[in-house]
Amino acid sequence: MKEYDTIIIGSGVGGLATGICLARAGQKVLILEQHYVPGGWSHSFTLNGQRFSPGVHYVGLLEEGSSTNELYRGLGIANDLVFFRMNKKAYEHCLIGDQSFDLPAGIDNLKKTLSDHFPAEEKNIHEYLSLVEKVSYELQLIPKLKGWWQKITVPFRTKHFGKFALFPLKKVVSWHVKDPMLKAVLNVQCGDHGLPPNKACFPVHCSVMSHYFDGGYYPMGGGGGIVKAMTNGIKRHGGEVRVQQNVQKIIIENKKAIGIELENGEKILAKNIVSNADPSITYLNLIEKEHLSKSLLKKLQKTKYSVTSLILFLTLDIDVTQFNIDSGNIWMMKDENDDDNFEDLMNNDIAEGDSFPAVFISCTTLKDPASFNGKYHNFEIVTYVNYDHLDDFNGLDDYHNEAYKIFKEKVTNKLMNNVEKIIPNAKQHIIQAELGTPKTNEFYINSTKGNVYGTEKTLNQVGPFAYKNKTEIDNLFLCGACTLSHGVTGATYSGIAAAALILDCTSDDLLTEDANQKIRIYDAEDASTWPEWVHTKRSDKIRKFIPKN
Repeated sequence: MKEYDTIIIGSGVGGLATGICLARAGQKVLILEQHYVPGGWSHSFTLNGQRFSPGVHYVGLLEEGSSTNELYRGLGIANDLVFFRMNKKAYEHCLIGDQSFDLPAGIDNLKKTLSDHFPAEEKNIHEYLSLVEKVSYELQLIPKLKGWWQKITVPFRTKHFGKFALFPLKKVVSWHVKDPMLKAVLNVQCGDHGLPPNKACFPVHCSVMSHYFDGGYYPMGGGGGIVKAMTNGIKRHGGEVRVQQNVQKIIIENKKAIGIELENGEKILAKNIVSNADPSITYLNLIEKEHLSKSLLKKLQKTKYSVTSLILFLTLDIDVTQFNIDSGNIWMMKDENDDDNFEDLMNNDIAEGDSFPAVFISCTTLKDPASFNGKYHNFEIVTYVNYDHLDDFNGLDDYHNEAYKIFKEKVTNKLMNNVEKIIPNAKQHIIQAELGTPKTNEFYINSTKGNVYGTEKTLNQVGPFAYKNKTEIDNLFLCGACTLSHGVTGATYSGIAAAALILDCTSDDLLTEDANQKIRIYDAEDASTWPEWVHTKRSDKIRKFIPKN
């Protein structure tokens, strides 16, 4: 029987990051993925020749010297990555009721733009955004503090974090800002952690906001561009990535993880097992309960998972730029009452009503100009829903029945009504409109109740209360959005943290400085910044799609 140093269950970016670090350290690594492509939430797929990415819509801190740039350089995959800088003047468009607000790259630009919109709140805007910066900085500083003196001075080094950490976002923003519309604009990125302001953990929201203060970037090839760079990195160092491998069981002997058993009965042994699946899948589906402590079972019982989603993968045969659509994300809200809009999404019948109170819209062919074929534009339209409102289809071995088909048609039409608010008559230009539901998320991502961000990011489930990379079972480790942090970069860091525990070193030790590693970044909105090969790639796509007579 073939034995590995480490087997990784699941190929989300957390599992892939663990794999790169361990393979680079000389370990024999095997990554097993149940889907037919690797990547978890970061994968891309094609529908009738058009590419979509369900989970990656933008990445921040990518400029040279910034943390995400250093992360990919340190993993040795920067040379394989190309990113397009989204609209610098508006990487986020906030459409709230009948008003529109743009969030530009650069915190000083953001302060000025918001102050121009809300002159009476200028002082408050400056103070609040400076606080967000400080809390985010201190949050990242905490794990880096070493030695007795640094640790004993934590309260002084992290005073802003300490003062506001225990409060929900709604309270903190209300202490600083009075205008309800301004609050809605400042809170719009709650969509990036899936909680309304009255439940959102303030430090988590600070972390998300500051991640994008310098703007948003989109990978060429969508999320799959990042996944490809990571899988290539693993293979370069001798690691294996296998798809369509359904792990049935983690084998435990004498309170120690020693291998896995696949659905077909094949057993593979390893010195370490890393699970990139969420804790409920890992502990309750893959491990027999007799191997788990009472306290862990109690924690699992109390664990709440984040929202699940509806995603409409849409292709239109119209020049959408005539409606001012660009590379910036669009957050569309019915009105400025964020908490009420979220409650509507969670409590109302999913298929009923004319449109959704809140949606996120991303045009990937404008974010990734190399993917545009000259005629069709691709969109991902996302909203959040309550998994329990899918009662008619939950628990069925095959939910693809007539009722499910009717449900999808109703929801697709409802989401298209949202789209038509910004692209009139969009329904008449549909080439394809395929709806992904929470059942789709469950099937392809294998996440508990189709969750999008792992555990719900409330105060009692983040930081010291999050699931640890090291588990109570010897040689079993966790990585992914339920541990260190969520999002593309958060999950990647969690994978590095798991590898550091296995190799008995620090995460910093695993990020290797290499002057030859460099991410290529071009402006999505400015073709003059593109190198010749991007123009050629785009021309080839147009030529193949529109043959000459």
